[in-house]
Amino acid sequence: MDFPPDLEPWIRLGAFAGVLAALACTEALAPRRQQVIGRWRRWPGNLGLVALDTLILRILFPAAAVGVALLAEKRGWGLLAAVDLPAWAEIVIAVAVLDLVIYAQHVLFHAVPALWRVHRVHHADLECDVTTGLRFHPVEIVASMAIKFAAVAALGAPAVAVLIFEVVLNATAMWSHANIRLPERVDRVLRRVLVTPDMHRTHHSAVTCETHSNFGFNLAWWDRLFGTYRAQPAAGHDGMTIGVPQFRSPAELRLDRMLLQPLRRGDLAEKG
Repeated sequence: MDFPPDLEPWIRLGAFAGVLAALACTEALAPRRQQVIGRWRRWPGNLGLVALDTLILRILFPAAAVGVALLAEKRGWGLLAAVDLPAWAEIVIAVAVLDLVIYAQHVLFHAVPALWRVHRVHHADLECDVTTGLRFHPVEIVASMAIKFAAVAALGAPAVAVLIFEVVLNATAMWSHANIRLPERVDRVLRRVLVTPDMHRTHHSAVTCETHSNFGFNLAWWDRLFGTYRAQPAAGHDGMTIGVPQFRSPAELRLDRMLLQPLRRGDLAEKG
């Protein structure tokens, strides 16, 4: 399937901006939780990380994951190159497998103390909203891209499938962290397939057993399949505490403090 690589960054940017704007407006009009610490305290650091991450990725990996997919197609790399499947089937399989890889990566970053030090920057946000879904330390972003490159090459994922996955992952990361309220019945039905904001918000609880649950960003199947699903936080969504216990000061929301958090004390045993 022909794919124009020059369009990749524009497609991703357009989807990112549209989803971010739509969810931010929805949060302002109908928030799920009333935030104690508002956007003006949190968003400069969170969006500063987004800008820094984007710059670093474009410098280190100018071709992005789509470029790896195009190279794999050209060289005949990967499992999908060894089987004869319709294009639509390859796309569905590739998107699902890549989503499983991201789930496994997320579990790994919680399980290994050195990786948790990097990943806890994401969890140290004192509220949970659309920008929390974009708040990742540059070291984690680079590591995640390297894992994604390896998965794309090993699978032989079609370039169009990788683009779809990248757009969907970015959109669902913002969606699953959004501070929006869904009708209970809609949430209950939707989370049978997709991760909902209420489902993922539990993952941002300061309570350890809740932090280590609901790892998915997109498909809700993996948490149920691997036993990491938790329906609701024990304190309820209005009463739960969000964040990491050792980084409770609003000063930790500054960009410079977030970048240095992995170098500071704290491990899995200290989390709640």
